[in-house]
Amino acid sequence: MDAVVFDLDGVLVDSETTWDEVRRAFAARHGGTWRDDSTRAVQGMSTPEWAAYLVEAVGVRLPPAEVAAGVVGEMARRYDAGPPVLPGAVAAVRAIAAHRPVAIASSSPPVLITSFLTATGLAPLVPVAVSSEEAGAGKPAPDVYLRAAELLGVTPSRCAAVEDSTNGLRAALAAGMTVYAVPNPHFPPDPAVLARATALRSVAELPAALGLA
Repeated sequence: MDAVVFDLDGVLVDSETTWDEVRRAFAARHGGTWRDDSTRAVQGMSTPEWAAYLVEAVGVRLPPAEVAAGVVGEMARRYDAGPPVLPGAVAAVRAIAAHRPVAIASSSPPVLITSFLTATGLAPLVPVAVSSEEAGAGKPAPDVYLRAAELLGVTPSRCAAVEDSTNGLRAALAAGMTVYAVPNPHFPPDPAVLARATALRSVAELPAALGLA
């Protein structure tokens, strides 16, 4: 592999449950009813996509722009004390960045990606960080991964991608990347999709899996 592209939520930060909690609470405060399939439906969506979903499918009684601002604002406040970095995540990125270019391709908004990179000191080692809201469609569409590869100057088929969720795995596979999965214990990915990736127990195992340890 010529480059490695990381997802953020669920791979480098333990934030999927926080996103779920914040969105559910916001929806309840503004007239929405969370559906049984809503959590998995919004995973991987870009900010404009999940904001529209909360209005159209969940029934939140606000314009999508206000939904996005309210939810992202609360997530940013949660990050004020530092993002919930997963064990071994920073060391894994550092180990790989010593040998290959690395990028982040995330459905998080840019403000939260920047917060993570700043808090961990990884900003100088990650030359490309793309939010799906900057790339077009959110996951499972491959747009954010294709954009990351383009900015790195690397052919997608020569990139490894690291993901945790069903929609994220589908996006990386659709981009033609070699996919490594760190299955999210709170929201396990679809077994049929997971079977198309190389499963790891944690992101800390990635450098060795890539032969870079």
